[in-house]
Amino acid sequence: MRLLKLLPLALTVLPSVLGVSLGVTPRPLVLWHGMGDSHASRAMVEFGELIAKVHPGIFIYSVYIEEDQEQDRRASFYGNVNEQVEFAAEQIANVTELQDGFDAIGFSQAGQFLRTYVERYNMPPVHNLITFGSQHMGISDIPACKPWDLVCQAARRAAKSSVYSHWAQTNLVQAQYYRDPDRLEAYLANNKFLADINNEIPDTHNATYAKNFATLNKLVLVLFSKDITVVPKESAWFGSYAPSDETIPGETTIIPMRMQEIYIHDTIGLKRLDEEGDVIFKTCEGVHMQLTEDCWRPLVKEFVGGAVRKTPSFRIQI
Repeated sequence: MRLLKLLPLALTVLPSVLGVSLGVTPRPLVLWHGMGDSHASRAMVEFGELIAKVHPGIFIYSVYIEEDQEQDRRASFYGNVNEQVEFAAEQIANVTELQDGFDAIGFSQAGQFLRTYVERYNMPPVHNLITFGSQHMGISDIPACKPWDLVCQAARRAAKSSVYSHWAQTNLVQAQYYRDPDRLEAYLANNKFLADINNEIPDTHNATYAKNFATLNKLVLVLFSKDITVVPKESAWFGSYAPSDETIPGETTIIPMRMQEIYIHDTIGLKRLDEEGDVIFKTCEGVHMQLTEDCWRPLVKEFVGGAVRKTPSFRIQI
């Protein structure tokens, strides 16, 4: 975490070198990296720097599971997601600059991890949440790995062989949001992460999830047009495959967000957000996590760094 955690100090631009502060500062931002990345990778640091150019003076915090970068990357494949989110919540709660609330950006799987933070904790609260290519309704195939990524390949093989086993559901990150439309009974019986945060498990709905989630100012759902890593790509918009016995043989059918049971019964507050105009659907051209400037900059400009007014004070830049 060390490198990006120091970014706000290096990138902050004071309204005045000496004298009375203007009392306006950008709302802080929390980032959470995706699968195969780490909290302080070169890509994460560079993205933080780009955001700071859009919103000078912004405080940016990058969530980590392990401070060591290689261990943090490994934790994106191996670990208990519920425990990881709990650790992140404790981490965020102890960052002074975030205490009045913040915007958040989740890359790929971290989008549903940050949503979990909102539903279960949300103290301090998230204002706007942006998720890029996130698997909100799970995946129907384990993401492919780069040929050289042995850690990813090992996790993928283990997950595909016994995805709903107790070990996989408590130790393999991608297995914990694997949702097979033809094995929903096994999914609901064994999954303790995605099925829980989506309030899909019968007779165990958590009312706090809907209450907290509905407090978001804006939920921005970004889908990548040529995404083949997230299957189906519409999961980024709360879409999922329909069971095969409900589709034409040889074809697939997508159940869109507004036809999902969790939306119809509003078990997580998604319907309420949508009816208030607070769910924003965006498409970015390209493959999974192809973050072109045309894709991310307008979203960062509009939904990140809203002005926060504070009591005027004297500040001196040394």
